[in-house]
Amino acid sequence: MNEPIRIGSLYPGRIQPNSLAQAKPTGTAKPQDAKFEEMLQNRLLHFSNHAVKRLEQRGIQLHPEQLHQIESAIDNAAAKGAKDSLILLKDMALIVNVHNRTVVTAMDGNSMKDNVFTQIDSAIIIS
Repeated sequence: MNEPIRIGSLYPGRIQPNSLAQAKPTGTAKPQDAKFEEMLQNRLLHFSNHAVKRLEQRGIQLHPEQLHQIESAIDNAAAKGAKDSLILLKDMALIVNVHNRTVVTAMDGNSMKDNVFTQIDSAIIIS
């Protein structure tokens, strides 16, 4: 135990540069992956908890082609600079936050009657 430690005695042989460097964690997303995920999130249609409750309460079911029409309407509204839009689709109305691509609330034909829509800056009618 009283022997001096000499350089090279701890690691016999030649040590390559970077052989002792810590490996980078692989869990971090590459910048390309982050951009793709952000782009994917921007393309999706989201529903707020309030909107989900209203859809269930009012028995509104959205079909895939209707979801596609809503997404296209949101794209058109975003291109025009809209922020909060009223989307009228057959016998239902949706209030959508365009920036977040989120349906805020939904109404069926009976709930729309004699109703005033406030805090919107655009309306899109899908036939």
